[in-house]
Amino acid sequence: MDGRTQEASLADLGLTGQGGAEARITGLSVDSRQVRPGDLFAALPGTKIHGATFAETALERGAVALLTDSEGARVAAPALAGSDAVLIVTEDPREALAYAAALWFGQQPDVVVAVTGTNGKTSVASFARQIWMAMGLSAVNVGTTGIEGSWEAPLAHTTPEPITLHRMLSGAAEAGVTHAAMEASSHGLSQRRLDGVRLAAAGFTNFSQDHLDYHATFDEYFDAKASLFTRVLDEDGIAVIHMDDEKGPLLEAMADGIGQEVIRVGRGAECHLRIAGLRFDPTGQDLRFVWNETVRQVRLPLIGGFQSENVLVAAGLCIAGGSDPAEVFNALPQLRGVRGRMQLAATRESGAPVYVDYAHTPDALATALQALRPHVMGRLICVFGAGGDRDRGKRPLMGAAVAEHADVAIVTDDNPRSEDAALIRSAILASCPGGIEVGDRAEAILRGVDALQPGDALLIAGKGHESGQTVGDTVYPFDDVEQASVAVAALDGQVS
Repeated sequence: MDGRTQEASLADLGLTGQGGAEARITGLSVDSRQVRPGDLFAALPGTKIHGATFAETALERGAVALLTDSEGARVAAPALAGSDAVLIVTEDPREALAYAAALWFGQQPDVVVAVTGTNGKTSVASFARQIWMAMGLSAVNVGTTGIEGSWEAPLAHTTPEPITLHRMLSGAAEAGVTHAAMEASSHGLSQRRLDGVRLAAAGFTNFSQDHLDYHATFDEYFDAKASLFTRVLDEDGIAVIHMDDEKGPLLEAMADGIGQEVIRVGRGAECHLRIAGLRFDPTGQDLRFVWNETVRQVRLPLIGGFQSENVLVAAGLCIAGGSDPAEVFNALPQLRGVRGRMQLAATRESGAPVYVDYAHTPDALATALQALRPHVMGRLICVFGAGGDRDRGKRPLMGAAVAEHADVAIVTDDNPRSEDAALIRSAILASCPGGIEVGDRAEAILRGVDALQPGDALLIAGKGHESGQTVGDTVYPFDDVEQASVAVAALDGQVS
């Protein structure tokens, strides 16, 4: 469904034109270059430039209404002079657009859940989708890896802007999808992209430093995450909260204050889904957990203890969405890891494995390495870097995390973007004594694979599922999994 064959009034979309003016809308757009005749153009405030700057283009292309704030109205005034387009001014045009998009597209899957947190969102959303599909339900997960499951589509952002998001949810529902699990990024939440999504439940994984290039403070970053519960999830929704994180009790108090039911996940005696024991081996783990005083044990073909936490948050979201707990738990042994999340990329002839993981924050690196340790008899080798044009404060913290938890650290380039890659590596190495500097990422991976001895394991961290490396303004083809496979094949004589 593209929303182009229908028509609605501003009132139908919950909007009011200045002076009570009305307009008939045949489409929505946030990109002036994509405006078609009859569209409502949302001129939103940006971090660098206001969308109203492009009002003239939108009007020339046939926009019949302009949604913006007071600053946008001022910027767009010259373009609006002499135009018949209706001006809609609101204090929060992002919120207005989100609810308008929800009304415009209408359909959503019957059960939608969302999960937020610094790490684990993709895994939790994927696990929830896998559980539902194992139960015979038509389901998708929406996020970093696009829309996957019973109906598939690519996405440019973890949490798409509202028009794209609601178009996709409507398209999924039209295709028969009944269940959807979404990732809720801090950017998406602060920009109100999820507003208007009818959530049955919301989940929380963990909270640590990230995105301080976008959020002014640590508190602002947390407030964005918390808004999934305090603003997006209705009071009759269910909150699924990982209580082992220090922010868990605070979020529980917030949910309680709103009147939301809470499903607690973790190791504490107060948890509804309580981890009672974990046993690790080279190919996965056995999880012993308790639900409603009943002890259960399942085999998970997943690497890392944190994955058990993600699995139980996903299980909690499925239960909160109305699924039978016994059916949910019976599906857990069928779960498979997410592409680029502790993914087994290759194995050397000696048996030494190579894993690829998206870990790109200090906490995620520490967690990934600590999670791998129980599965490994020998040394842990880590190839990693840090992205350019992003939070610079986390670089030395990333170096320190790897220095503490890995036996061999190889510092390389991630996505340097517009920054000097050597300076990024230098900032990491400052707190990673003994770290080996190899700027070329392909060479760094080859060096890491070559260093593997029987019983060792290599973690290639930072890019996960990504298929390109951004240097300057250019994205070069680069896939960590592919590079790992090529390196193993070359070193073990599997290619001529």
